[in-house]
Amino acid sequence: MTAFVVDAVVTDIEGTTSSIAFVKDVLFPYAEARLTAFVAAHAAEVAGILDEVRGIEGQALSDEAAAEILLGWSKADRKIGPLKALQGMIWAEGYTSGEIAGHIYPDSPVALRAWKAAGIPLYVYSSGSVAAQKLLFGHTQAGDLTPLFSGYFDTRIGGKLEAESYRRIAAEIGAKAERLLFLSDHAGEIAAAAEAGWQTQLVDRDGKAAGSVSSLAEIKLERAA
Repeated sequence: MTAFVVDAVVTDIEGTTSSIAFVKDVLFPYAEARLTAFVAAHAAEVAGILDEVRGIEGQALSDEAAAEILLGWSKADRKIGPLKALQGMIWAEGYTSGEIAGHIYPDSPVALRAWKAAGIPLYVYSSGSVAAQKLLFGHTQAGDLTPLFSGYFDTRIGGKLEAESYRRIAAEIGAKAERLLFLSDHAGEIAAAAEAGWQTQLVDRDGKAAGSVSSLAEIKLERAA
């Protein structure tokens, strides 16, 4: 059991609370298979996204050509704003229809609910858009978990491998870095948060990485006085 005294917790999603495979093998293929048809069927709703693509590419593009670029970005797993926004819109339809449900490890909702009940504010920081984060946690197999979280951060606040991003998050939360805990499965993200003065915990679901936990049940938290 690893113990921390904290003002708040910020957690990653993929590999931490939820399976990486769910995003890679379910969410991405779901959006990719529907991307072109979705753009064609929702011209007004995606107009701003397509304009962002044109701006990034620096050229006039038809809607169809912009959609092809977005599809190419998806196949290349580009973490780029307009693609993330469009994926979120497509996933919203899937979650609402019940075609997809957000994966979450069984220990995650138990731990998150216990921490929340102990008066510890919870936040999310993921490379997926805030909208996508809310969709996943709002439609898990364990029910709607969004009421557990006080806020969400994505890469608009900065890259997850940059210490400055964690300084910005601490400022947004209004807490001292040394009283914040970041949970992630990525050693580089853990290093960046530590550089910013945060407490950190590496989560390795396979239990192989040194200094890691394989379950959120192994983390004991106490609210700072």
